[in-house]
Amino acid sequence: MTVRAMVPADVPAVLGMVRELAAYEKSEHEAAMTDQQLHGALFGAAPALFGHVAEAEDGALAGFAVWFLNFSTWRGTHGIYLEDLYVRPEHRGSGYGRELLRTLAEVCVTRGYSRLEWSVLDWNAPSIEFYRAAGAVPMDEWTVFRLTDDALPGFAADRR
Repeated sequence: MTVRAMVPADVPAVLGMVRELAAYEKSEHEAAMTDQQLHGALFGAAPALFGHVAEAEDGALAGFAVWFLNFSTWRGTHGIYLEDLYVRPEHRGSGYGRELLRTLAEVCVTRGYSRLEWSVLDWNAPSIEFYRAAGAVPMDEWTVFRLTDDALPGFAADRR
């Protein structure tokens, strides 16, 4: 099993897995990202998105993790926000997800980052069990808020 940083040639396969993840999360209609957008975010002039892939022994991609930096004003250090971690169904239970997550924890430790955070859907019991087994704890007292679609430009223009 190999986990490595994404390279440009990985973009089409990762985008395919993003579509698989969207189907799993019952939100295919929201998965509108293109190859060009993912490539630009990861490999453009000022990349702010980073990624790792897990390779199976035959060289096929078994899974991926995409992440970006956040910052803790409490701790005074950066952290990693894991946007998505996905392992193809045929590779689940083989350690790929654990190795992807462990690799990001190692990046945090090596770089002096104080947190590795992510969100998980409440109904996704297999993922919740996996994360708990890694020692992660839910932030039950926090609620995620999001501005998107019409609400985002609407609020941006509201100068009351």
